[in-house]
Amino acid sequence: MTKKKVVLVIASSGYQPIEYSGTREELENAGLRVLTASDTFGEAIATDNSTTRIDVQLVSLKISDIDGIFFIGGAGALSCLDNQTSHQILKEAQKARKSLGAICISSRILARAGVLKEKKATGWDGDGKLAGIFKEHGVIYEKKNVVTDGTIITATGPSVAHDFGLAIVRVMTKE
Repeated sequence: MTKKKVVLVIASSGYQPIEYSGTREELENAGLRVLTASDTFGEAIATDNSTTRIDVQLVSLKISDIDGIFFIGGAGALSCLDNQTSHQILKEAQKARKSLGAICISSRILARAGVLKEKKATGWDGDGKLAGIFKEHGVIYEKKNVVTDGTIITATGPSVAHDFGLAIVRVMTKE
């Protein structure tokens, strides 16, 4: 049996390193294969200036080759990843019945892509705008640290990165 392949999507500049490393650690501990995707190729720079090697550029990602895709938050998430490329990939993933999700501010990308419509979700709300964004896009906002709705997992931020990873593992290993 081949290992399930999960893609973590990070911004090329300004991704949240704790969300990335905590989530990745739980996925790898469960035996899942983790690939890192971003809007550019090479290395991504985190908010703490640490770097991560990119395995695949988002525009080259083939949904048929993966089992799940999850967006990591951070200061650069919206400027680097809230775009047509990400939205299209998320729609393809949903259509192909792949697991998907986001942590922190990146849940807004999923909402804007339309993949959270009529789904329960959460995310970072430090600016008080999440409820309005979710309402605008038909998302059912649940003020919880981690929310799983079917094969969609969302979480609030760095303090729950390991919980987010464990929730992904639960969904990925049930399939």
